[in-house]
Amino acid sequence: MAVITTSTREGGMGWRVGVDVGGSFTDFAALDEADGRLVTLKVFSRPDAPGAEIEQGLGLLATHHGVAPEAVTDFTHGTTVGINTVIQRNGVRLALLTTEGFEDVLEMARLKVPRYHNLYARRPDPLVPRARVFGLDGRIRADGRELAPVTRERVAAAYAAARAAGAEAVVIGLLHAWRNDAHERAVETMLAELDPALPVFRSSGIWPIIREYERSITACISGYVQPRVAHYLDRFAATLSGLGVPAAPRITKSNGGVMGLAQARAECVQMILSGTASGVIGAGFIARACGFPRLLTLDIGGTSADLAVLVEGEAEYGSGEVIGDFQIHIPSVSVTSIGQGGGSIAWVDDFGVLQVGPRSAGSTPGPACYGKGGTEPTITDAVAVLGLIGHSDLGYSAVRLDVAAARAAVARLAARLGTGLEETAASILELSVSAMYADASGLISRFGLDARAFRMLAFGGAGPMLACFLARELNLAGVVVPPTPGVLSALGGLVADLRNDVIRTLWLGLEPGAEAALREALVAMQREAHAWLVEEQGFGGTPVISLSAEMRYRGQSFEVETPLEPGWIEAGDLAALREAFHARHERLHGHADREGAVQIVSLRLVVTGETPKPVLPRLAEAAAPARAEAVAEAWLDGARRPVPLYAREGLRAGHTFPGPAIIAQPDSTTCVPAGFGVVVDGFGNLVITPEGR
Repeated sequence: MAVITTSTREGGMGWRVGVDVGGSFTDFAALDEADGRLVTLKVFSRPDAPGAEIEQGLGLLATHHGVAPEAVTDFTHGTTVGINTVIQRNGVRLALLTTEGFEDVLEMARLKVPRYHNLYARRPDPLVPRARVFGLDGRIRADGRELAPVTRERVAAAYAAARAAGAEAVVIGLLHAWRNDAHERAVETMLAELDPALPVFRSSGIWPIIREYERSITACISGYVQPRVAHYLDRFAATLSGLGVPAAPRITKSNGGVMGLAQARAECVQMILSGTASGVIGAGFIARACGFPRLLTLDIGGTSADLAVLVEGEAEYGSGEVIGDFQIHIPSVSVTSIGQGGGSIAWVDDFGVLQVGPRSAGSTPGPACYGKGGTEPTITDAVAVLGLIGHSDLGYSAVRLDVAAARAAVARLAARLGTGLEETAASILELSVSAMYADASGLISRFGLDARAFRMLAFGGAGPMLACFLARELNLAGVVVPPTPGVLSALGGLVADLRNDVIRTLWLGLEPGAEAALREALVAMQREAHAWLVEEQGFGGTPVISLSAEMRYRGQSFEVETPLEPGWIEAGDLAALREAFHARHERLHGHADREGAVQIVSLRLVVTGETPKPVLPRLAEAAAPARAEAVAEAWLDGARRPVPLYAREGLRAGHTFPGPAIIAQPDSTTCVPAGFGVVVDGFGNLVITPEGR
């Protein structure tokens, strides 16, 4: 069991608990503030009974590790319920009310190929089909003035048509609502009078950005997941209250911070990447503590594979991250999510071609090899058929693998394809790795990275299993597997800071006379940030403030996020603002027009309240060479071969051994193909490097 100590203390001693609820498993990491002891475990997720997994996990922590619920002083929680809802397309049935003439906003989107490196890519079906999109009269000008009012008759007719089409909730996304939201508020009021129980989501209240498609799709995603997220959060809060946990629970946010439950329920779009952001937070902590300057993270759970970039332990942030088939335009950790998790189902399409995902078996019934009634073949079943897992119990003994059930599930697929059992299982893995490669290479190109300088930090239940195969295709410098990869996202909850984004859309030229508007916006944003951090979150330390702006040359159709100093705005120094943009544009695009007119589209202020961080221990040095516990018969790289099987708990700092190898531990399994070598570093990380590197 790893032991860590905290670098600072706050309040009385107790237990700090981090939890990550995934599609298949719920992970727990609990830190004893008195002696630095860290304990971890996994239980099955319960999408059929949200909150039950929390109750079970806390019960096991109390029984086996002495973590009394009343002693929990901090409880931080990440969940993939939002992103999984979008990936699996099983959210609420929405209608969209928009300005007349803009009914095709979701279908037209930005008229771009979704994956430009895939010649066969097709645009996804919109979350709201055209039959449930209704135009309203009324119009707001670009300058915020009303051109024509919205009428109650049209709203009532749209409401009736939406209900007749089966809509369960309504999104309001009207033209220029970022500038003046009076019409959206009026429609919201009319709908409340027509049907007080109807869930209504107003785009200007969710994220008031300037462009219609970006604001509309963000509002639709928020509305699409909100009922399921709200139900989950209510059950979650009731469970903690019933168990007597005194700590006010917090939820990890898409931007890498945490927030309270009330905000999460009201602004569920802010937690759409909650679980994936938790993983990146934990990965960043490991990167900084262990000295890995350039990492590509790979987090594979039950439903999705999530990829992100870390440089010097800091995640890349941005807007427009891809969630399943769609972009969501809120500030977030730059994560690419693909429907390729351990529970992703393999199937044959109408043309007889093998496909994998995005539909997942989840935890109920789960992969066939879990023995819980699942019959459809999944990636986990394919791995079991190949003999790469099944040599010990999984998920802290939560799963006793039924290899025979896995073989039966994959055999049915093999019969349809006319291929052998192992060949079919290997094809499932190859297809999954290929899908991850397509998105990972796109992420690398997007940030202009030299893949040869990056290692892959693999975590999640299935990340270490597939990481070497993906790293080999991407020509990365190698793979790093942390000591407890299966629960790294839960550890991320323990180290997450309080963090909130405040945005003001200005559409303002940097010309004389703009100084007052900039100061007014900055003061209002600072006041809002302080109220959130101190009054709502109860933070008593010194906040950290960062400021940036979305800026562009007049006439450009895109913006560049530019870091700014608040003092420049306070002093009215427009020249400093312009030069910051010129320098940023030149660094990103190789040129700058210092004579060109510059606009600020929006200001973004980020406020952070730092929380105590653990200190990782050093692993004992090896006194003798690493020894395999057994030899497994596994199908690897096209043939069945003997593969040494190592127990992770028996490895020490300085141990080295070549691939092929399988390293088993309670929360995950690492597969090392031939052509790779393994070194255990001083922190207990498996550093896996291709030969010749």
